[in-house]
Amino acid sequence: MENENELGDYLRARRAAVAPAEVGLPDDGPRRVPGLRRDEVALLAGMSTDYYIRLEQGRERHPSEQVLRAIAGTLRLDDAAMAHLFRLGLSVVGTVVAPTTVAPELLRLMDGIREAPAFVVGAAQDVLAANAMARELYRGFSRYDNLLRMIFLDPFAREFYADWDHAARIAVGNLRASSSQFPQNDRIERVVGELSTRSPAFTGLWARYEVRPRTHEDKHFRHPQVGEMHLHFEALAVTSAPGQHLSVYSAEPGSASADALVLLGRLSEQEATPTDQTDPAEKGELRS
Repeated sequence: MENENELGDYLRARRAAVAPAEVGLPDDGPRRVPGLRRDEVALLAGMSTDYYIRLEQGRERHPSEQVLRAIAGTLRLDDAAMAHLFRLGLSVVGTVVAPTTVAPELLRLMDGIREAPAFVVGAAQDVLAANAMARELYRGFSRYDNLLRMIFLDPFAREFYADWDHAARIAVGNLRASSSQFPQNDRIERVVGELSTRSPAFTGLWARYEVRPRTHEDKHFRHPQVGEMHLHFEALAVTSAPGQHLSVYSAEPGSASADALVLLGRLSEQEATPTDQTDPAEKGELRS
């Protein structure tokens, strides 16, 4: 998974996503490639075209913070995407280790959430632990182990997610954010490598270089037993375990989805099993 010119790849992908009209340039008709040209990025960022080309080609590896900030503004990068650009351009090496086991105190907190699905995910989007309602929510999947594998490799995902395309894009953007925070993380690299060989849909989204950490979101599920569910998702960062998030779903009080959650809770009580916590290293590769 080594990439000798990840900065160049990132710049190319992000300028391809910016329409000329978004930055005040005239629409001059169809282009050979989508988005901005390299000379346009250079002009808008206030640098020579030659210098910008050398950045994309990997021949210039020491851009200043001022240069990167100008490029970020030109490419309309949000805070997360700009932080990723700075990590690549300033060669910031991540030294934080992403733990793959869940602390007993966090397990007690998660299990204490009895009226909502709650689970802990790691940096590579492995499901490290889950309460009974979360296991029941995702019961239709052949394996409840890694959110990316489930979305891209399990056929059930197309039925479960009412808007599969949106769910897939958000999941990949979130993994990109994790890979930025934890560069050269072995587990993330294995997940990316496996999905890249098995899912063209994942490969296409990964190549877009969208960095979007997922902190909250409204989701629309189709559960095989309780029906359609419109749930709100919150991902709470675990400060004592970098890369881990406690994810919790909730429904609007008095709504049909709230009633569906009650039914889901009853089903989970019937299928109750001890909390599942598995180290991703024990799961091996993603192969089914």
